[in-house]
Amino acid sequence: MAKEKIPVYNISNLAARPLDPGEFMIEAFDAYLGRHSPNLHHAHRHSFYHLVYFTSGKGSHSIDFTSFPVEAGQVYFMTPGQVHSWNFEGVPKGYVVNFSEGFLKSFLLDANYLDRFSFFSGNAMDSVVRLAGPVREKVAGLLGEMAEEYRASMTEEYRASAAEEYRASAAADLLRAQLVQLFLLVQSGIAVGKPALPAAVTQKQQVMGSFRKLLDQNYKTMRLPSEYAAMLFVTPNHLNVLSRDLLGRSAGEVIRDRVLLEAKRLLTNAGMTGAQIAGELNFQDNSYFNRFFKKYEGVTPEEFRRKHVVK
Repeated sequence: MAKEKIPVYNISNLAARPLDPGEFMIEAFDAYLGRHSPNLHHAHRHSFYHLVYFTSGKGSHSIDFTSFPVEAGQVYFMTPGQVHSWNFEGVPKGYVVNFSEGFLKSFLLDANYLDRFSFFSGNAMDSVVRLAGPVREKVAGLLGEMAEEYRASMTEEYRASAAEEYRASAAADLLRAQLVQLFLLVQSGIAVGKPALPAAVTQKQQVMGSFRKLLDQNYKTMRLPSEYAAMLFVTPNHLNVLSRDLLGRSAGEVIRDRVLLEAKRLLTNAGMTGAQIAGELNFQDNSYFNRFFKKYEGVTPEEFRRKHVVK
């Protein structure tokens, strides 16, 4: 297997002094960028959840090859495994938060709690939120409080306390509670003028969430909506209706787009040939993969590679 071209970072790689190594960090974005630029300007992945809130700045950032302009009052969310890069003009200001999948699971009874938030769908177009004024001020204030709490928990005086274990646990729980509050605030900003966020994930959303998770696990070998419908104990027609209702696309299109996304990710691995990628994604041969890719992307795999791979 060729060497992975896209670097994968974990929280311990990126945190200055993590509260719980591999679990959580928050800090001012300009300080974070100063430590890691220019590495993070190139395409990379995270093994954790990642969000950035901009209070100022210009430029662009790309999530799974979809580009978004940087704007004050914007927050973007990324799930583990997504590919992104930055191209800033100057140094944007704001906050960055990284947290592991397990950071909240130990705190919440509902293991699928994050599924109720649209910005954690894993779809790049849902990942970027532009907040209205009142919500923007609340989000900035809350992130400031979280950053201060995090900094305080890192001081030697704090950690040298006789009750260190208790205080560290309490600090982590406070940050967990504030993190959930942050998600609710952002979602409320999205929902302005729309129906309020439901108290719990609806049955339709649960089915779609399960479909997306099964797809992430099986897209290489399962390409038919009927296969996923059988695993979800629904009919293929019902799965298609739900998919069109909640995602705006048929189940078949969702499956196809997931395969295309992975093909794009693999194409940015300069060490993999087209034939290797075709084999990795279980296409019958390289020519079939090339036809599939060009039909839906409008360019050949190699044309896409030349555009996106940094030499």
